[in-house]
This record gives sequence, structure tokens and C-alpha cells, in this order.
Amino acid sequence: MSEVSQGGRQPTIREVAAHAGVSPMTVSRTLAGGVNVRPDVQQRVLAAVRELGYHRNENARSLRPGQASGLIGVAITNLGNPYYGNFALGVEEVAAEYGRRIVLGNTGEDPARERQLIADFIGRQVEGLVLVPSGGASDHLQPERLGDIPIVLASRRVYGLDVDAVLLDDVGGAYRGTRALLDAGHTRIGFLGNVRSVFTGQRRYEGFARALAERGIEPDPDLVQREQQDVESARDAMRRLLDLDDAPTAVFSSNNRNTVGALKEIGRRLKAGADVSELPAIVSFDNFELAELMPVPVAVIDHDARQLGREAARLLLSRLGGVDRRGPARLVEMPVTLAPSSTD
Repeated sequence: MSEVSQGGRQPTIREVAAHAGVSPMTVSRTLAGGVNVRPDVQQRVLAAVRELGYHRNENARSLRPGQASGLIGVAITNLGNPYYGNFALGVEEVAAEYGRRIVLGNTGEDPARERQLIADFIGRQVEGLVLVPSGGASDHLQPERLGDIPIVLASRRVYGLDVDAVLLDDVGGAYRGTRALLDAGHTRIGFLGNVRSVFTGQRRYEGFARALAERGIEPDPDLVQREQQDVESARDAMRRLLDLDDAPTAVFSSNNRNTVGALKEIGRRLKAGADVSELPAIVSFDNFELAELMPVPVAVIDHDARQLGREAARLLLSRLGGVDRRGPARLVEMPVTLAPSSTD
């Protein structure tokens, strides 16, 4: 068992050295690039670092003993998505109220990048973490690996990780949006979603399928596209839906990047002479840029990304402030609203 899991603290460089059977200087040289350290010794040191969960202390020279860094690490999945920019602003607003600053990083939905980013944050002695998780393995997020650093998950949960989280009403919102399409007379409804491992994508598909089931409709596999992580892949998925012999008359899009991709494909077809009446109505989970100017009906399942960030920051800062520092995990689920399209 590692020193971290035994003591609930971060291991020291001396403990890493003892574990690897080398000197502390050799560990330091390895972590600084490996100059004058044999490759086999570097491998032993790096294995010890991984096994013990050691993180370099990047702030050690600038902080006096016992001095807090005042930093909060914020890791999001897509810096190019305006949604997450607003989310980060919400975290920053609340952090600033308490005299703290945020350090922002992007994981790109890559579990390996997430793992490295969290390690970098810890090395900079952040006081707490706010994370939109990528959905991969969670061993690096377990309390025994983070030591005394509290973490709050936002938008998504990680199965097997019992920590504070702020979520949206994903299932209920998707259910209401799909039901609105059914009430409008649509029965062939397409679904655009992201990869199956993404927590929100699973929940929003659940709401979509529940609404169909209430009307006795089984989801048609030909109408379900679930692997899109960016605008261009969503555009391709929408093209596949519209090229079907029996194309959907409406589409439920599970996030704003999928919606923008779908509308790009619709715009291309309109330029090529398609009749707008032949194109599907859309319900989008998440608002997006210029939603009110779209040429086809687009209803939006809306919520405040900035408020989501504020709620995550408040949960974290209540831990840092000593309120329930080690209390049971808390879950906040924020409501969403269905705003009808401007053509309704």
C-alpha cells in the first residue's frame, strides 16, 4: 500500500527515493528531465512516482511553510465551446469573492490529459479542484490520491467516486424536449449525441428513449447517432440522417456542438436549393450561438452555464472554509427549461 493511501497525504520525494532504491537527488534529476540518470534507473523512479501518487511541488520555493496558494484548479473538456467559457467564469466569480484565483486547463475529453492536468494542478498546490470529468478511469481522482484536496465534479459524475457534484436535470430535460416533438406530431425523431462513455450523453439518451417509450415507439437504430464530439463529426452524422430514404422529420440534439454541426448541414442543403419545409425541426439541449436566427424551428433546453460554475465553486469553497470539510458527498441538480422555437 502506498504512503498516500496509508496516511491520506502526499508522499515526499524521500519516500519516492526509498521506494525506488535511489537517492532523493536521483529522483529530482529524473523528474527534471533525466540528465545523467541511466534509463533503467529513470524507469524505476517513474514507476515509484506512479505507484505512490507523487506530485511535484511547483510552488514550494514561492510559498512559506503553512502558506496557502490561493489557487483553485478548474479542468474542463473543451475550451473551444463557449458553454465551458461561461462555466469557468462562474467558478472564477465565486472564487474571487473569497480572495482566490483559478488555474484553468483543458482535457479535450482525453482521460490521459485529464490525469496529467490534475497532477500538474496538485504540483502547483491548488487548494481545491473543480472538474468536468472526461469519463475515463478515476483512480487519480480518488481521495487517497488527492490527499486533503477537495474536488467537485460539474455537469457529470464518475461512477465509483463519492465526491460533491453539480449536475443538470439531463434526463428530465431530454424527456420534455422529445415529448414536445412527439406532441407536435413527429414520430420519426433522430438523436445526435456524444460518445457513450460521456455521463451526460447517457442520461440525455435515457430521457429521449423514455419519451418515445411512453408513446409505444422503439428508438430506430438508423436514427440514432451517438459518437460525435465536435461540430464536424456532428455535421457528418446529420448528413447521414438526412440521406436516409425515410429521413427523420425532427432531431433531438444532446448538446450544443451537435446542434451547430446539424445546422451547418441544414445550411448547406438550403444553399443547394432544399425547401426549408422538407428539413427537420430540432430540439437542442444547451443553448448555442445565434440560436434565434436559425432557418428551421429550434427549441432549446436551456440552463445557465455560469450558474453551474457558481454552484460548483460554492460547494468547493464550503469545504475549504471548514464547513463539512470531511462530511458526506453532496449532490446538487440544477433545473433546465424548454424554450420553444421562435417559429412556434
